[in-house]
Amino acid sequence: MRTLADQVDASLAPERIIAALAEFFGGVGALLVAIGLYGLLAYSVARRVNEIGVRMALGATRTDVTVMVLKSAFAVVCVGLIVGAPVALWSRRFASSVMEHLPLASSWAIAFAAAAMIAIALVAAYVPARRAATVDPMQALRQE
Repeated sequence: MRTLADQVDASLAPERIIAALAEFFGGVGALLVAIGLYGLLAYSVARRVNEIGVRMALGATRTDVTVMVLKSAFAVVCVGLIVGAPVALWSRRFASSVMEHLPLASSWAIAFAAAAMIAIALVAAYVPARRAATVDPMQALRQE
């Protein structure tokens, strides 16, 4: 004899496993996004060493350089969100028309995903931004 709670737990075990796998792969996806954004921003900063050197030689502060790099990261993510959000909404509607009993995505979920992407981008951009802010203007101008 099993209790009702045990039977409910046993019947929900496959759904819990699927939810745990989805959570794991979502975390892996977020980690890959952070690594990719870091690589992109580090490359962007490396390509702009001369520009950063000129700006610092002309009086830009470390804060100015950090803000410039963070704005660049924010712009990249905003473009991605502007393109990606409508595609996500369209693909969700398409999937719900093909599959039965698939609820439409809530606006809160999309807003949370957008906020998470912006936060990941700003965190991933911080290291290249700090590195760019410590560039010696004379060495940066000599590199070319």
